Amino acid sequence: LMDDVALASKIATQKTAGILGDDLAVNAEKATGFLASREIPVLWAITKGSFINKLIIVPVALVLNIFFPVIIKYILIMGGFYLAYEGVEKIIEWIFHSKKEGHELVEEIQQDGGNAEKSKVKSAISTDFILSIEIVIIALGTVLDQSLGIQIATVSVVAIVATLGVYGIVALIVRMDDAGYFLIKKSNNKGALALLGTGLVKTLPIVIRILGVVGTIALILVSGGIFSHNIEALHHVLTNIPSMLKDVIFGLAAGIVMVIIVTLPKKIIQTLRK
Repeated sequence: LMDDVALASKIATQKTAGILGDDLAVNAEKATGFLASREIPVLWAITKGSFINKLIIVPVALVLNIFFPVIIKYILIMGGFYLAYEGVEKIIEWIFHSKKEGHELVEEIQQDGGNAEKSKVKSAISTDFILSIEIVIIALGTVLDQSLGIQIATVSVVAIVATLGVYGIVALIVRMDDAGYFLIKKSNNKGALALLGTGLVKTLPIVIRILGVVGTIALILVSGGIFSHNIEALHHVLTNIPSMLKDVIFGLAAGIVMVIIVTLPKKIIQTLRK
């Protein structure tokens, strides 16, 4: 049984590798931007939330697959709209909102305190929930012809490995600067270790900016991919362009629609109050 589970888990992990990469980019971006002393507590809170997400998703997915498999597709589509909304909202914010200076950001963190932190943790866990559904469904799809025992074990292994792997790497990324300062201090700012430490410290802001862009693109791509694979009508649309570009178009279109649906009522209410 363990041999079968190991083989099935390997195949399932390979199938979900793309989503895991997107998950890493998205969550690394969401886990950054905090004071150094709060980075690990925040990351641990998100990791616990991710484990709880999978504790909910795995048994529900297995039960639905047995009794009501068609609903899984609609759950994925709803999740795709949420991811598209998050991605497009970030793009709109980058385009139309002026970039804040460093001292303004520090001031905002100090004023908002725990509320800003809780809000970002909640957003990260919500996004993780949607990506976890995609990971679990893909993993389950690779073992549909196996016994229920192998299905349960395989999906559980993939869920655990996904969480530990993604957030383990995120933890390494957010602590790059601390590792760099440690190397600089240990080497008395001399030699190869000092150069490596300085490189780590200077690289972290670049990595965070790259992850911010990659994470947003990942949200759009994953959502577009969900629509492409699960909405029959879209299979015959834009057939002459690469599938990745098609996913981007679908993700952006869905995100724009969702932003309009979410923000327009708020604007109308604000206008009426004035």
